Amino acid sequence: MSNHSKDISVAKIFSIIKQSLNGEQQDYTKGSIPRAVVLLAIPMILELSLESVFAVVDMFFVGKLGQNAIQTVGLTESVITLVYSVAIGLSTAATAIVARRIGEKNVAGAAHAGAQSLVVSFLVATIVTVAGMVFAGDILNLMGASDEVVREGTIFTRIMFGGSLVIILLFLINGIFRGAGDAAMAMKSLWLASLTNIILCPILIHFFGLKGAAIATVTGRATGVLYQCYHLFKGSGIVKFNKEHFGFDGALIQSIIKIASPATFQFIIASGSWIVLARLVAETGGTTASAGYQIAIRNVVFFILPAWGLSNAAATLVGQNLGAKEFHRAEKSVMLTTKYNAIFMSFVMLLFVFCSRFIIRLFSQDEAVVKYGAESLQIIGLGYIFYGIGMVMTQALNGAGDTRTPTIIYFIGFWLFQIPLAYLLAYTFNLGSKGAFIAIPAAETLIAIVAWYYFKKGKWKEVKV
Repeated sequence: MSNHSKDISVAKIFSIIKQSLNGEQQDYTKGSIPRAVVLLAIPMILELSLESVFAVVDMFFVGKLGQNAIQTVGLTESVITLVYSVAIGLSTAATAIVARRIGEKNVAGAAHAGAQSLVVSFLVATIVTVAGMVFAGDILNLMGASDEVVREGTIFTRIMFGGSLVIILLFLINGIFRGAGDAAMAMKSLWLASLTNIILCPILIHFFGLKGAAIATVTGRATGVLYQCYHLFKGSGIVKFNKEHFGFDGALIQSIIKIASPATFQFIIASGSWIVLARLVAETGGTTASAGYQIAIRNVVFFILPAWGLSNAAATLVGQNLGAKEFHRAEKSVMLTTKYNAIFMSFVMLLFVFCSRFIIRLFSQDEAVVKYGAESLQIIGLGYIFYGIGMVMTQALNGAGDTRTPTIIYFIGFWLFQIPLAYLLAYTFNLGSKGAFIAIPAAETLIAIVAWYYFKKGKWKEVKV
């Protein structure tokens, strides 16, 4: 290749990156598919990369407070994933409906759908917040925490559940932006939330201990939500809300709930399974194994979230192209995204298999914690390519509005396969906590294969939203 053509290709790459980060309006139903994938994926990957930094930074600073603090954060996060499940469920519905309206070139319909999903989220968040704050101590107890952890950690759990509304709104509004193809705005709001948390976390932990970590997290997310709301009501984006969009629309709310309910249940199934495994590890290995496992899981999440960002690009492309009746283009977009995700995940797999001890030592110098953490990271890492494939396939089905199929796949993969396998290996085969680790890649591989099969059948092309 000549220097001149190299210069042109480098300039072209920089031009695409700049476009994607600026959030310039694009029509994703026309033109080059690889370009469309890249334009959407760059901000989505960066958005979720910083969300994963958010999680790891929290664990890094909390790790300095000792094993009890690590376990409190880990167990609270395990349960608060149920709040994330509701947030992701509503966000999935918003992305699917908004993307479909944008593909149909119905911008007012997209704004109306987004506003109605906000109405639903306020009702749900009120219930979750009250329940979480009242039963904070009982939640830690239920998760198998020691009396000391319950005593020290209840206030942390209470504050985290008190911030349920901002968790739900942050995810939901980003789902609206993504459905509209405005991935850069979703990225900026999450970056603002994460950076605020990263700055506040060490300061507030210094003054308030573990309670400070919770205050920093909730404040960071609230900052992101304020930024989102400004752009939804005053900004110049594709989707802009006004008063009329909030007029109660029973039929549309029913449609949102119909898509969001299986999607929420889908993530409750997945996060519920993680909760059961976290408890199994605490039961079979005690606080030390639990601390090692929680550090490992934070690192698993750190590397899964960028891949999730790529999967979100597939969901937007499917929704918009179905709206434009470009069925072949929708399918082709998903296959290309799957290829990119599998390549990324294969690199992560090698990192986890060969550098696990080094990674865990960044968070804890306790040799017993490092041993458990490194072992779980190596075993969980073996299935990473399959996590990447399964993620894109299920998100593509969600983006089409077919949230029911991935929910059934998750139920079979996690509850009928992963949990029984984990208990069988832990107790019957006396593998202890290692049994829980092995069940994770086994289940994720099964989910990827089944999701691939259902995507290739093509029924998702007929879904109406």
